[in-house]
Amino acid sequence: MELNKAIQNRHSTKRFKDKKPDWRDIIECIDATRYAPMAGNNFTPQFILVDDEKIIQKLAEAAQQNFISEAKYVVVVCSNPSRTLNAYEERGEMYVKQQVGASIQNFLLKIEEAGLSTCWVGEFVDEQVKRALKIPAKIYVEAILPVGYDLDKKREKKPKIDIDRILYFNKYDNKKMRPPRKLGD
Repeated sequence: MELNKAIQNRHSTKRFKDKKPDWRDIIECIDATRYAPMAGNNFTPQFILVDDEKIIQKLAEAAQQNFISEAKYVVVVCSNPSRTLNAYEERGEMYVKQQVGASIQNFLLKIEEAGLSTCWVGEFVDEQVKRALKIPAKIYVEAILPVGYDLDKKREKKPKIDIDRILYFNKYDNKKMRPPRKLGD
C-alpha cells in the first residue's frame, strides 16, 4: 500500500468482525515501531500482545470501553523511561512521550497496510492494566490498541481539518508565506 493512502485511510475502529487475524501480521506491525525516531537512540517503547479473552476483558474494564473486549488481540504499549530520563533529565519525559507517539503512528500505518484496524485508547486506569499484565511499577502504560478486522470498513470518512487552520509561516499565526508586495516593489 502506498504511504499516502495508508495515512489517508487510517481511522479508529470500535466494531470488529468475529474473524481472528493472524498474530504474525500484528508482530510485523509491531516490528515497524523500531524505525521510529528515538532520542539518543534509547528505544523506550515496549509492547505486550494479548490474546487471552479474560485479560482482554480486564483491559476493557480498565478503560471503561466495552468495544475493546470485541477485539481478538490487544496490543498494550508501555515505556521504560529510565535511560531517556537519565540521558536528558527533565526533557526526557517529553522525549519519552514523543518516542512512544512516533512508534504508535508507525504501528497504526502498518496496521492499515495489513488490512487490519485498531483504535488508540489512552484513557484507562493504569493500576488495573498493570495488575492484569503484571507490569512493574517503574514502567509506564501508554496506550491500549485493540486489533481486528473492521466491521464497518466502508463507512463514510470524517472530514479532516483544513491545512489553512494549522499551518503558519515564519511565526505563529502568520498565514502567508511572504508578506503582500507593496506598490512600487
